[in-house]
Amino acid sequence: MKILITTDLYKPLVNGVVTSVINIKKGLELRGHEVRILTLAQDTSSYEKDGVYYIGSLNSGWVYPGTRIRLKIPHAFMRDIVRWNPDIVHSQCEFSTYGCAKKISRICGAPLVHTYHTVYEDYTHYFCPSKKLGTFLVSKFSRHVLNHTDAVIAPSYKVGRLLERYGVSTPVSIIPSGIDIVRYSHQPTGHWIDSKRSEYGLDGGELRLIYVGRLAKEKNIDELLDMMAGCRELPVKLLIVGDGPAREEIEEHCERLGLMDKVSFTGMISPDKVGEYYHIGDVFVNASTSETQGLTYVEAMAAGLPMLCKADECLEGLVKNGINGWQFSNAAEFREHVEKLIADPGMRKRMSVNAVSEAQRFSTANFVDSVERLYMEAIKRKYVLTGKAALN
Repeated sequence: MKILITTDLYKPLVNGVVTSVINIKKGLELRGHEVRILTLAQDTSSYEKDGVYYIGSLNSGWVYPGTRIRLKIPHAFMRDIVRWNPDIVHSQCEFSTYGCAKKISRICGAPLVHTYHTVYEDYTHYFCPSKKLGTFLVSKFSRHVLNHTDAVIAPSYKVGRLLERYGVSTPVSIIPSGIDIVRYSHQPTGHWIDSKRSEYGLDGGELRLIYVGRLAKEKNIDELLDMMAGCRELPVKLLIVGDGPAREEIEEHCERLGLMDKVSFTGMISPDKVGEYYHIGDVFVNASTSETQGLTYVEAMAAGLPMLCKADECLEGLVKNGINGWQFSNAAEFREHVEKLIADPGMRKRMSVNAVSEAQRFSTANFVDSVERLYMEAIKRKYVLTGKAALN
């Protein structure tokens, strides 16, 4: 198959969408498929390199940090892609590149598949002062976009139920995004782990909790710090790995709580090094309820970390209480589980083994298997509707 993937977000940016695109591209190419990417450049210049078309764009960080708005797609790009004649167009974002995906799909007669990565309801504070109005606008916009596609991928049942509530009529398939299991399961040297623990003040024998991800309001890190304040006298510390627009506010909240001796910040870590940092910790923690799937959860499990995460629909079937970790709903439950993890290293070891086992379901191979089947089904449906020759 010839597959065009369109996305507003791509390297060198680092987030769940970019990770998903990179993994699916690599996995499809290993199976002999030809994949090209249409994305946004990080400046106003448009160019093509190694099968990736970069459309010049303008910064729109005033709407949401890191976002950009495309300029006009060069005629040469459209001509080249249409001549290439993709069998599938797979859109990953609802904004700048979606219009390009829709147009190319129509011209080439290729099915348009779309992955709905983001629960925008949890981001309304960036663009609308009213949560109720923001949610209504998100619902209407999402329904309009998705009902003009041939197939929709939701990375979790949480998202599937959300799209049903929005009134999306296009068939929705639940396909969790995959990760490179080996990348996160590979353990750095003991010397590197010890040196990093010493650098961040985690070498005193305490239980080492670790958060990995963007430091943004919707990630609810302030609540995680509030939980830590309730464990002040316990032998436990927290390492926050990453950076983002809310870092200053989070550090100020940490200071107000008097937790600077219990919490350390790494700042931005190079994407190719993030996998190593999971191995600094003993337990992965997260209080976000804005995730569609939460790839960092799976990455942490692949690294062998038990989970301690705020209860959320996206954790359904992923964090199994007492097996590979716990979901908590309040500060009392968080503290209770921390105390158990401190008191029983043997239980932590069992949970670690179970976490690694659970992560295998989310391998890139399984992810690509499911997406490949969906592509073939979409092409066959298109063939029935239009008479276009189906692939063998």
